Amino acid sequence: MITSALPASRDHSVQGDRRDKGEKSESIDESITAWALAARGGDPDAVERFVRALHRDVVRYVAHLSADPQAADDLAQDTFLRALGSLHRFEGRSSARAWLLSIARRAVIDSFRHAAARPRLSDTRDWQLAAELAQPRDLPGFDDGIALLDLLAALPDDRREAFVLTQLLGLPYAEAAEVSGCPIGTVRSRVARARATLVALLAEAEASRALAA
Repeated sequence: MITSALPASRDHSVQGDRRDKGEKSESIDESITAWALAARGGDPDAVERFVRALHRDVVRYVAHLSADPQAADDLAQDTFLRALGSLHRFEGRSSARAWLLSIARRAVIDSFRHAAARPRLSDTRDWQLAAELAQPRDLPGFDDGIALLDLLAALPDDRREAFVLTQLLGLPYAEAAEVSGCPIGTVRSRVARARATLVALLAEAEASRALAA
């Protein structure tokens, strides 16, 4: 039996859990932003905390955007090099997480432009491998061989990005809109459509398993 990882909004206990997680995420983001501001002032310990806190999120994000599974670590490194070189311009008006993911997005776009200017050695688009290596194991609701990455791969790029930013990385919709460079209403629409597609795919997979049994 496959249990949906996308619970209905009428479940009040789930809503409470989401609020708790949201408050915890906000507190973490405040700490990370404080570290970024301290790093801007030259605190080496703050630099290390800032990088360590967001490294996993950056790798996961660029893995979902990148067409080359071997490029995720290099893109993450490029992202942090750009960020550390631009810290003097970070003023904390948005969260450091959103600011950094915006830089990561530009790093991926620049890598696409660079790749387009030179011959490709391989045309394989296996971003799933890098994303799988970066994501946590034992995600609830995706058991019995139904993998989250397999479902995400079926989504259009813009909907997958919106879902990853808000549902996997935990960014508020406003910050996800800032990262993606689109209105907040567009992000909400993309996430809603992504969720509907994932629910339909889960139902289809469950029906297929029932018929096979």
